[in-house]
Amino acid sequence: MTHILDELQWRGLVAQSTDEAALRSALSEGTVSYYVGFDPTAPSLHIGNLVQVLTARRLQEAGHRAHLLVGGATGLIGDPRDSGERTLNSPELVAGWVERIRAQIEPHLSFDGDNPARMVNNLDWTAPMTAIEFLRDIGKHFRLGTMLSKDIVARRLASDEGISFTEFSYQVLQGMDYRELYRLHGVTLQLGGNDQWGNLLAGVELIRKAEGVQAHALTTPLITKADGTKFGKSEGGSIWLDPEMTSPYAFYQFWLNQADADVVNYLKVFTFRSRDEIAELEREVAERPFAREAQKALAGDVTTLVHGAAATEAVIEASQALFGRGELVGLDERTLAGAVGELPRVTAKAGDLIVDLFAGSGIVASKGEARRALKEGGAYVNNVKVTAEDQALTTEDLLHGRFAVLRRGKKTLAVAAAE
Repeated sequence: MTHILDELQWRGLVAQSTDEAALRSALSEGTVSYYVGFDPTAPSLHIGNLVQVLTARRLQEAGHRAHLLVGGATGLIGDPRDSGERTLNSPELVAGWVERIRAQIEPHLSFDGDNPARMVNNLDWTAPMTAIEFLRDIGKHFRLGTMLSKDIVARRLASDEGISFTEFSYQVLQGMDYRELYRLHGVTLQLGGNDQWGNLLAGVELIRKAEGVQAHALTTPLITKADGTKFGKSEGGSIWLDPEMTSPYAFYQFWLNQADADVVNYLKVFTFRSRDEIAELEREVAERPFAREAQKALAGDVTTLVHGAAATEAVIEASQALFGRGELVGLDERTLAGAVGELPRVTAKAGDLIVDLFAGSGIVASKGEARRALKEGGAYVNNVKVTAEDQALTTEDLLHGRFAVLRRGKKTLAVAAAE
C-alpha cells in the first residue's frame, strides 16, 4: 500500500514539511491527529481552499484523524496580505460566515464511524482569555526578531502603509490554536497552503517550547497554471464554492476550459481518480486532445464533489442544450440562469423584433448582418430556426418568463433577458 506521504507527493500536494523522516515515521506508526484552519474572511470558500479540504480528506481516508478549524477568532483579525490592511468585519457577520463555511466543509469528510472528523472554532478558547493571560502564557514564547523576519511582515513593514499590531499578532493567534488543539485533542500535524508556512512554524515552535513535544507542519503548493500565472480566477473574479456566488454552470465551465498543459496536474490535486485512471486520461490528452476527455472528467468530478451529481447532470444538459444538442425548455430556472449568466445580453420584451435583438446583443455587427443570418438559416431562438425578418419575440419565447437564448451559427451565443 502506498504511504500517504508518497501519495500526496505524487499528487503534487507537498511543498514544505518539517522533518520529513520524522513525519513519515509518525504517519506510518499509528493514527496522527492533524488540523487545517479556514478563516471566515468571506462568506464562502473558494477553490484554492478546496485543496486543503481535499488533502484533509485524503489523510482521513488513510486512517488519520481530521480536525477542521473555522476561525471565529482569527476571522475577526485576518491574516496579513500584501495588498494592505483588511477591513475588520463585525462579530455578527463573522459568526454567520463561520456557519456557512462549516456547511461547505462538512460534506467532504466523515464525521461518524470509527474515525470521525471534528469541527472546531478557535473563538471557544480565545474569547475567554484575558489580555494578561495572552501576553504571559503565549506571548512570552515568541521572539520579535523571528516574527519580524516573516516574509509577509517584512514586505508590509517596507510598504508605505506598514502593518498594524492587530495583523502582526495573527501569527501568535494561529500558533496558539495549534498548542490548544494539541492539548485538547493530541493534534501534532498542521496542514496549510505554502503561503502559511511561517504561521505553521510559529505553532510548531510554540508546542516545542511550551510542551516539550515535536509537532509537524506540512504545506501544499500554491496552485498555478503551467505558464506560472495565478490559478482559480475567472473574468468574474474568484471561483467560489457557494452556488449563489459562482453558479454550478460557471463552476463546471471553469474546469472544462482548463488547458491541456494543466489538466493532468489538476486531476491529481482535485479528484480522487487513481494513478491508472489519470495515466489513461493523460494519454487521451496526448493522443486525442480535441476530445477533451481529461477536461470533461475533471469538470464532472469536481462539480460533483462540490455541488452533487444532480447539479452536474443538469449543467451538462444545459451545456448541450445551449448549442442545439438538447432541449432548453426542459431546463430549470436556476440552471438556465447560470448557463446564460456570462453570455452577452440584451434587454428584451415580447414584441421586439428578432433582428433588433440579434444586433443589440452584439451577436452580429448590425441589423443588416442579422437579416443575412436569418436568410442563410443561421439564426436561432431557443434552438428554433428563425427565417422571417419581421418575426418578433413572443411571451412563450421567454423561458421562465426571463430568458430567450439567441444563437448565430453553431457557437455564437447571447441571451435576450426580460427586465
